Amino acid sequence: MSQALDAQAPDRSVLPIQPAPFRGKIGSSLANSTGVALSTIRPPEGAPNVLLVLMDDAGYGQCGTFGGLIPTPTLDSLASSGLRYDRFHVTALCSPSRAALLTGRNHHAVGMGTITNLATDFPGYTGAIPKSAALLPQVLQMNGYATAAFGKWHLIPENEDTPSGPFDHWPTRQGFDEFYGFLNGETDQWFPELTSGTQPVEMIPPPGRKADFTLNEDLANHAIRWIKSEKSLAPDKPFFVYFAPGATHAPLQAPKMWIDMFRGKFDMGWDRYRELVFERQKALGVIPADAKLTPRPKEIPAWDSLTPDQKKVAARLMEVFAGFMAQTDHEVGRVIQAIRDTGQFDNTLIFFIAGDNGASLEGGLNGTANGMAAINGVPESTDDVLKLLDQLGGPTTTPHYPVGWAWAGNTPFQWGKRIGSHLGGTRDPLVVSWPKGIHDHGGIRDQFEDLTDVTPTILDAAHVPIPVEVNGVRQQRMDGISMLPTFASASAPGLRTTQYFEMLGNRAIYNDGWMAASTSGLLPWVYTNQPPPDPNSRPWELYHLSQDYSEANNVALQYPEKVAELATIFDAEAKRNNVYPLDPRFGGRQPRPEGRHFTYFTDTGHLYLSLTPAYENHSHRITAYLDIPRDGANGVLMADGSKNGGFSLFLKDGRPTYTYNYFKRRVTTLSSPQPLQPGRAKVTLEFAYDGLGSGKGANITLLVNDKPVAAGRLPETVKMAFSFEDTFDIGEDTASPVGDYESPFPFTGTIEHIDLDIEP
Repeated sequence: MSQALDAQAPDRSVLPIQPAPFRGKIGSSLANSTGVALSTIRPPEGAPNVLLVLMDDAGYGQCGTFGGLIPTPTLDSLASSGLRYDRFHVTALCSPSRAALLTGRNHHAVGMGTITNLATDFPGYTGAIPKSAALLPQVLQMNGYATAAFGKWHLIPENEDTPSGPFDHWPTRQGFDEFYGFLNGETDQWFPELTSGTQPVEMIPPPGRKADFTLNEDLANHAIRWIKSEKSLAPDKPFFVYFAPGATHAPLQAPKMWIDMFRGKFDMGWDRYRELVFERQKALGVIPADAKLTPRPKEIPAWDSLTPDQKKVAARLMEVFAGFMAQTDHEVGRVIQAIRDTGQFDNTLIFFIAGDNGASLEGGLNGTANGMAAINGVPESTDDVLKLLDQLGGPTTTPHYPVGWAWAGNTPFQWGKRIGSHLGGTRDPLVVSWPKGIHDHGGIRDQFEDLTDVTPTILDAAHVPIPVEVNGVRQQRMDGISMLPTFASASAPGLRTTQYFEMLGNRAIYNDGWMAASTSGLLPWVYTNQPPPDPNSRPWELYHLSQDYSEANNVALQYPEKVAELATIFDAEAKRNNVYPLDPRFGGRQPRPEGRHFTYFTDTGHLYLSLTPAYENHSHRITAYLDIPRDGANGVLMADGSKNGGFSLFLKDGRPTYTYNYFKRRVTTLSSPQPLQPGRAKVTLEFAYDGLGSGKGANITLLVNDKPVAAGRLPETVKMAFSFEDTFDIGEDTASPVGDYESPFPFTGTIEHIDLDIEP
């Protein structure tokens, strides 16, 4: 009877699973007692390993597996032994897609209506996933899986995104045993802002590899080590690995050997690229034979309208992107090879999603060599970029390609990233491989599927029920529907009949083969301070997706009743999922820290933009109180930004120094002629802003012990922000260096405290 009780399946609907009662015998002595080994939580019999791969900012028409002109042999190999899904949908922006993917819930329903950086005080936009929506890794972990995440997270509310926590929304508190990657939306591939667990770390290239070692390879190395370690120490324990490298999000960067592989491959331009890819897609069967190629929007220039130099720059920027994607595919292949090496491939369920939203339209009409300069409105001519042509994608640039290439990358659809109303932003490639569970090798599936379907599918494959309670919290409804029946049959009925989409006021509603779509009217590559239009006043377009795969024919005028019907359905879905109020703003949604006086003690920082004091466009004073050891001191006192734009107050050769890097257009450095003497010292930087607008000039003065030692003039200053990915730091300069030193260049003396005072 005892054995029968022990053999009963545990209740997996309430997590954590309660341990089995002690079935031994306890007497007064060891002689009349019988021990029973402690029962451990084991996954259901046959539960597969899971590798979930998520690429960033990639479109439907970029990877070779779906007709693009960038070879992706790893994805090809998975597709040849697995399935390709040609109607798989995402949310049009980073954080929302990740929230939907890892919770199985609609993104607004878990507070992630947009990226965490743009959170507001409304329920659908808090940027904080509630405990009522436990993440997939937590459910698997509580069912006996080993879990690890490598790469981009971007699911932490901005006010919690510091080394001091709270850590409730960090990966290792949301179900991952191991995390190595970056926390925000993007990072430099050569100088990444990295975290291991909850601690900031620096990427260390192997000896002799500094010139060609980037984050893509580093993440793969960490994933491979973890997988092989797990299978060495716990070979029977299944793993769940979430591999989200952050590629191919800007900045577009890769080792030169990868970029040069594509030299001359895109000289045909984006108009011809779309035509070529469209024909390849039909030949591969990833779009229907009767699909139509949507026309180029009037806002995007024709390739033939560019000058020869503009074409040369644009083609090279696309080569950089292609090298980045090809390298990413290769590194994912190395991770998969590690799974093969451990003998686990046949029973590993792999989801490879080639894009968390469509290709990015944020690079501007001409592209850029310095992404933050472009966002700040710092003009960059074609001649400027031509001079950097061979440096594009390397450690000295942070490029992004022109809008035309992103539009081409979303072939055959309209628009792209941020535009949640149209398929260019919301339809991306999905390949699923599971040799033990999928036997239609090379099959194509055309059921309408969604990111929210991945979590219930993985749980279904692992024979793990969707929990009703986790850690005492009743779980909210699961919006996803298991795709498992489609693994067995291409003719399995599609179970999803309705799905809403919304991103930054761009909205759509799918219902029974029809799609109504409405854009906000804002272009993703235009940054403006003007009041946004009301998305509710924008007209609806209508597409019969059952007959019009690519949304090529707007039939709203022919079917006004259908438009009204779908608008009513959208309204109901919006209310059910906390989509309202529609908010098209991309800037000004989340405040910076309030106050005018900030004091920092010892090494701290690693603060992303929304946690950085708003010193831009203000007079301010930095005052560092130091203790210099007998043999002198060097290192950074305060820094913000990167090699492509920022400021840094530091000691070099013992001399107080201040560098202001205006997006590499003008680098101004003040330095004391004398090093600091041992003992207590005071170093001050006074920044006297001209006022009368943003980005105006300033007079700067460096003082030592209240005595001026150097002064200078800045003709212009940063308008908005130096960096979205490089952080504000005290006592060091993490990732990419602002000044003439090698990061992180930690201060070797003692910081008593540093004051930052900002004038109104």
